[in-house]
Amino acid sequence: MGRAIPHRRSQAISVRRQLKNVNPPAEVQASFNEVNKAQQDRENAINIANGDYNEAVPRAKGQADQAIRAAEGYRFKRVNEAEGDVASFNAMLEQYIKAPEITRTRLYLETMGDVLSATGEKIIIDDSMRNLLPVLPLTGKPLEKK
Repeated sequence: MGRAIPHRRSQAISVRRQLKNVNPPAEVQASFNEVNKAQQDRENAINIANGDYNEAVPRAKGQADQAIRAAEGYRFKRVNEAEGDVASFNAMLEQYIKAPEITRTRLYLETMGDVLSATGEKIIIDDSMRNLLPVLPLTGKPLEKK
């Protein structure tokens, strides 16, 4: 058992053969061509599907990411507006608690100023004026002198 095994070099020889001009028998040529065409059609369909996938999926992911970012921006905007409205209301409430009548009058005048400024130029006539005959250009055209 104590014998040494002689060390031998092993060599592997690779032989490559390439067949040229392989034609099936005439009886199966049509079937052979159909199989080749089916394989080519299959590869073509796979390539088209992969191209569609590579086009559609990144676009859809980008659109989804864009929609998410827009929604987050809208959320931040609405939260900030709501917090600002709350702060404004709390400041107004403090003033109302200190002087309710003055604050009520101020709010009324501010609101009327906003409403009347949105309606354009108007002239308000008091009903107690009996002696004057007010003539107003209600159409916006200046009055013509005769």
